[in-house]
Amino acid sequence: MDVNAAVAAAAAIAGACTGVVATLAFRWSERDQARPTRSSMRPDINAVLPPGVDTVLSVLRSSAVVLDEGDAVVKASSAAYALGLVRGGKLAVEPMLHMARDTRRDGEIRQVELDLPRRGTGRGEALAVSARVAPLGSRLVLLLVEDLTEARRIEAVRRDFVANVSHELKTPVGAISLLSEAVMDAADDPEAVSRFAGRMQIEATRLINLVQELIDLSRVQNDELLEDAEPVRVDTLVAEAMDRCRHTASAKQITMAAGGTSDLFVWGHRGQLAAALGNLVENAVNYSPARTRVGIAARKVAAPGGDMIEVAVTDQGIGIPEKDRERIFERFYRVDPARSRATGGTGLGLAIVKHVAASHGGEVSVWSSEGQGSTFTLRLPEAAAPSSHHGSSAGRAAPAPGHPTPA
Repeated sequence: MDVNAAVAAAAAIAGACTGVVATLAFRWSERDQARPTRSSMRPDINAVLPPGVDTVLSVLRSSAVVLDEGDAVVKASSAAYALGLVRGGKLAVEPMLHMARDTRRDGEIRQVELDLPRRGTGRGEALAVSARVAPLGSRLVLLLVEDLTEARRIEAVRRDFVANVSHELKTPVGAISLLSEAVMDAADDPEAVSRFAGRMQIEATRLINLVQELIDLSRVQNDELLEDAEPVRVDTLVAEAMDRCRHTASAKQITMAAGGTSDLFVWGHRGQLAAALGNLVENAVNYSPARTRVGIAARKVAAPGGDMIEVAVTDQGIGIPEKDRERIFERFYRVDPARSRATGGTGLGLAIVKHVAASHGGEVSVWSSEGQGSTFTLRLPEAAAPSSHHGSSAGRAAPAPGHPTPA
């Protein structure tokens, strides 16, 4: 065999080997591509969800969870995690999981209301939710959960309010009805008629006060910030509150004294602020024994969001038990119902104060000690003194020292 023949034979053998290796590599590559990898087994969210669903779920106010055939969470909103519905990639609420499986099986839409334990409180508080499950395409299930906790709380407050109003209105109306019958029966007894008429006047006054306070409460209970606020002089508010209670205080020989920093202004609605401060002073007088003292003092305090004005009303009354202090600002709540009836209280005064403070960007707090007295403090944002006030002394930014408190 010559050299050329040997070279040709070697080249042919090498070409054949190369072709075999290439063919085997191509077949191996095809088989490797057909075999699923770990990353390919993870469903891509955008590919699994029907077109547009991801966008719709992102704008829903309800908590949304999408489950696949194996009950794994394909998509969940941040609200669903916040409510504790999803944990570790799984739906953590067993009743909802059963609903999802039933809907996947028969395709029917299901809805149920549940009470779930609130995460992280440790106090056994229930989270009221409404869950609705519906099929999403042929393989997925959509769960929408609405938090009903606040709605239920508001509804409970509304029911209690209606019940309390009905009860409070029934008492004076019933008393007036009975007293009118007594007047008719005692028509020939002028002394009895006069006595019953006096009682009727007291009950009528109580009824008028209750209706007026209901009206006042309805105006301020939304706690929305005022749009028509203006600078209001604190000295004027204090003087009006004292005048409102002067007759009752004089009858009980209670001394009322105003002090603290003068020439302070707050932002707000003058009528609402006068009613709130008047309620605090009136309570202090009503719940104080005879020959004691009620003090009203104002001062300016520094606060992170701007200076605040504190108006404190202090009495030497019976005080408030510790167990009642958190509830005294609730509507119709009374520490001593018998004493409230004797003083003509409606149980709405402090609730009005709380809402007025909130709507003015402030707050009201209480310190009390049984047998020693109480101090209610109204905190409101400071306002600069107006540059002019129709020529009145209230408009002077820097009055002379010793400027008298308005009466």
